[in-house]
Amino acid sequence: MTTIPSSRTRILALLMIGLGLLATGVMSVMLLDQKAASAQDFSTVPAKVNFPAPELTLQSLSGEPVSLEDYRGKVILVNLWATWCPPCREEMPTLQTFYEKYKQDGFVLVAIDQEEPRDIVAPFVNEFGLTFPVWLDENYDAQRKFNTMNLPSSYVIDRDGIVRLMWIGGISKRNLEKFVPDIILE
Repeated sequence: MTTIPSSRTRILALLMIGLGLLATGVMSVMLLDQKAASAQDFSTVPAKVNFPAPELTLQSLSGEPVSLEDYRGKVILVNLWATWCPPCREEMPTLQTFYEKYKQDGFVLVAIDQEEPRDIVAPFVNEFGLTFPVWLDENYDAQRKFNTMNLPSSYVIDRDGIVRLMWIGGISKRNLEKFVPDIILE
């Protein structure tokens, strides 16, 4: 003998199916939002600043004395970093690509390693294929002169020797392209 479900049972079944479809829809929207959020750039945005670049003389990777003054008239991105710093390692390929793209426009990137000797820094430079100037700062002079204790820290100095942007934390390609070319192309 076959029983016909009551209208109450049918309504309850349809309600359960509807709630299941609604839950599936909500989960789909949440997953799409999560995917969109992961595609967003959550890296550090620079602060706009306005102060004279410090006088800074250090040593190049080859042992020669070098100074920020050597690059007067160019736009300089000074990046303070260390080989042991994960965000520093992560941003190096981005910095290298940006440097290659803009070096013909009077842009130079100076990467200043903090506290490490040449025998630690040179293999890192080779591993990442860095072609921009790399300086050694075993006494933290750059950190003191730029008044920071964080790595990575980066500063964009305009052609007149004025620090215009400051990053504390890693730099993304998107934020480099958004903020620095205007200064380079001024």
